Amino acid sequence: MTVLKDTPTRILDEAEALFAEKGYKATSLGEVADRVGIRSPSLYNHFKNKEALYQAVLDRLIALFNEPLNKMLQQPVTRSSIQEWLETIVELHYTHPNLARLLQHAALAGGPHTSVIVNQMFRPLFEHRPEGPELGFFQGNDLEPWAVMAFNNIVMSYITMAPMYREMLPVDPFSEEGLMRQKQLISQLARLVFSVGDEPTGLGVGEAG
Repeated sequence: MTVLKDTPTRILDEAEALFAEKGYKATSLGEVADRVGIRSPSLYNHFKNKEALYQAVLDRLIALFNEPLNKMLQQPVTRSSIQEWLETIVELHYTHPNLARLLQHAALAGGPHTSVIVNQMFRPLFEHRPEGPELGFFQGNDLEPWAVMAFNNIVMSYITMAPMYREMLPVDPFSEEGLMRQKQLISQLARLVFSVGDEPTGLGVGEAG
């Protein structure tokens, strides 16, 4: 049974696809309206301008990708929970590739609200959390931001760069087997990086008990 989407959701879907394909600056509201099948003035009934639409697209994607992290931080952090979280993020990028593509455009060509992306998606991975368990890469080490950046680069560049490497890979990078191998790689890297054990300690990543 086909579920009919409401107009705001259809606008967000098409805008997300266009921002991911062309970037913020090269995307026009007229293109979005055309893809949705509405007149351009009708779009302003739902979003006041292109920046507001872009922010709404970002908010929806960030909420989706932050949900597994928020869930993990509701309990003591262990090596197993970190690996499960990382594998979930890989799967999310596989099923929702537009975030990686959109962020690549934002990094290369700019766009509004890049600070929102950093503060809401990446900073929680290494910044002190007075309200609960900490998640930190090399906690207490000034390499933490670089470690976060490196892991995110590995995970997200799989979406943006794998098509270029398709011919040299033994399987289609976007097949189920390709996804499985990417998750295996991330899990092996996580085991090398994180010193936290499998027993719940309540300590942050990289803190020895």
